[in-house]
Amino acid sequence: MEQTSLLIIVGVIALALGFFIAKMLERSNASQIIKRAKKSAQSILKEATSEGESLKKDKILQAKEKFIELKSEHEKVILSRDKKISDAEKRTRDKESSVSSELSRNKKLNQSLEDKIKSYKERLDYVEKKKAEAEKMHKSTVQQLEVISGLSAEDAKHQLVETLKDQAKTDAMAHIQTAMEEAKMTAEQEAKKIIINTIQRIGTEEAVENCVSVFNLESDDVKGRIIGREGRNIRAIEAATGVEIIVDDTPEAIILSCFDSVRREVARLSLHKLVTDGRIHPARIEEVVNKTSKQIEQEIVEVGKRTVIDLGIHGLHPELIKAVGRMKYRSSYGQNLLQHSREVAKLCSVMAAELGVNPKLARRAGLLHDIGKVPDTETETPHAILGMQWAEKYGEKPDVCNAIGAHHDEIEMTSLLSPIVQVCDAISGARPGARRQVLDSYIQRLKDLEDIAFGFQGVKKAYAIQAGRELRVIVESEKVNDDRAGALSFEISQKIQTDMTYPGQVKVTVIRETRAVNIAK
Repeated sequence: MEQTSLLIIVGVIALALGFFIAKMLERSNASQIIKRAKKSAQSILKEATSEGESLKKDKILQAKEKFIELKSEHEKVILSRDKKISDAEKRTRDKESSVSSELSRNKKLNQSLEDKIKSYKERLDYVEKKKAEAEKMHKSTVQQLEVISGLSAEDAKHQLVETLKDQAKTDAMAHIQTAMEEAKMTAEQEAKKIIINTIQRIGTEEAVENCVSVFNLESDDVKGRIIGREGRNIRAIEAATGVEIIVDDTPEAIILSCFDSVRREVARLSLHKLVTDGRIHPARIEEVVNKTSKQIEQEIVEVGKRTVIDLGIHGLHPELIKAVGRMKYRSSYGQNLLQHSREVAKLCSVMAAELGVNPKLARRAGLLHDIGKVPDTETETPHAILGMQWAEKYGEKPDVCNAIGAHHDEIEMTSLLSPIVQVCDAISGARPGARRQVLDSYIQRLKDLEDIAFGFQGVKKAYAIQAGRELRVIVESEKVNDDRAGALSFEISQKIQTDMTYPGQVKVTVIRETRAVNIAK
């Protein structure tokens, strides 16, 4: 028991001694750590101070460089601004000098103009004075003549006109009779002239190229059936269509000649149907020609519809669509009217888009600008004004109507669309090779020939054939008898001779046919 207690006491003492020794060792290690930490802190502080000084110097140096750079840029800006100001001042001085010289020149021009106006006024006063004196002298002379002759000026004028009219009629009839006698006596000489004029006409290739169509045949045997017995079939086709049919030695082909492309197309399609069907006689010919004419009218409408769809034009009146389709069979100076109008429409669209104008409206005006050329009949109204009237009638917008009417300066332009259409029309028509003046004048001469015939009472149809060398006139048998037909031929020939200018001679043939038709039911 005592031994155990001793061991416990010794253990406690040893434990306390160990704890004391551990504390002493721990305190000694802590002091060493603290010393090392202080030493390390001093070293770090010294390095931080050194780095801070170095960084401070770098920043100061960078700040100085930036300041120098900004100062240099500022000086450049100031120099550039000073230079601009000096240039502006120089330009201002130059403008002031130019304005002053212009003012002095204008003053001189104004003075010169005032002097001229003053001179013109003096001359005008002098002329008016002389005019008044001349009128006074004229009145005095007329009064003296009236007193001497015993007639008033109006009565004398009337007698003179009547005398001259009777004398002119007598001289004209004598001249006509003399000319006819000379023509009979010099028939051979006139025939030579006709041959020479024919050769000269053939030299105009443009008219031939645009006024004939070649109709191909399967064999030359068909030519005889087209001609018919004693030529009755070919005469019936020519009378029904107004197209001259030329049957020559060309193998497996005949030529259709006419200045009107619609008539020529009707004749071509009619011949195709007749040859395909095989039945060729006058009654069948008239029936086929009538059906083909209606078919061409329908085709014209289809061409107009396709054209407006291709160009993206909507809401066009049916009559205007039909007019657009008819352009396919019209030409202006040898240029196809539909192709020209499509080209102008596309040019207008592009130009309007560049100028900030509605391209759809411009395309519409470009397509319709020449619809006044579509009618068959000649009128006193210019085609631009006629086209504008049509457009107004069928509900087109005012800008489009003005562009149509003003593209040849017949009326004043009221919108930017009008000069665009005018310029594009000139671009399409004035380019080299676009138009041929010869063909247009040739076609106009043939139309004038037909119009002269239609100006006489009783004329039913009139066709200019043989390149304008012959005019065939079909009259109504109820209104024109045989004697009147001969007189009508003479009157038409005299009217052509008086009103027209043409090479060679024009043969006028008047055809009168009597038909008796009854239907058995």
